[in-house]
Amino acid sequence: MKEITESLREYAEEKILPLYEDCDAAHGPEHIRTVLSNSLELAEKLDVDIDMVYTVAVYHDVGVRFGRKDHEETSAKWLREDEALKRWFTEEQIRIMGEAVEDHRASRQEPPRNLYGSIVSEADRDLEPERIVRRCLEYGVEYFPEMNEEQQIERSTAHIREKYGEGGYLHLWLPCPKNERGLATLREWLRTGEIKEKCRVILREIAAEKKEQ
Repeated sequence: MKEITESLREYAEEKILPLYEDCDAAHGPEHIRTVLSNSLELAEKLDVDIDMVYTVAVYHDVGVRFGRKDHEETSAKWLREDEALKRWFTEEQIRIMGEAVEDHRASRQEPPRNLYGSIVSEADRDLEPERIVRRCLEYGVEYFPEMNEEQQIERSTAHIREKYGEGGYLHLWLPCPKNERGLATLREWLRTGEIKEKCRVILREIAAEKKEQ
């Protein structure tokens, strides 16, 4: 297994990862840890610098704390302007990582400009079907609290269809059987209508969790 430079890992865990605690549930620490894990797994099969893979994953959503709109640009700016990264990377490596962060957003229709962008894009997809549904519902509960249960289900189903359905805007840029299987499952749920029952069950789980907090 490729090893991440320990001082880089310590810096990220002390200074960058805590920033995600201010983000919404769909972009919080759990999501970032998942993208990190997925990125490192993909990197094992590719000829890449593991420190760069790690850093791109750490920074890719940090701009969400200033709003989701154009967060990929805000995140890339944060990475490029972090003087501490010059301890581990050249200017050229920082440029490449900035491009990778800018190119990760799922709505992007063109392939990422470099392999690091393809890795974080694929890792960010994290197409575990029930987790996709949960993230979508969590976002709806946080930002549209006025919606009732049926409205939340309709909103989430429409978003999932637009993004993951046949002809949806999401693209997979690297071979990844796990994501391919997850995408096939989501499309089957959409085809059969099972997606709405999945939403209903998970939405009630979220409501129960909030009551316990």
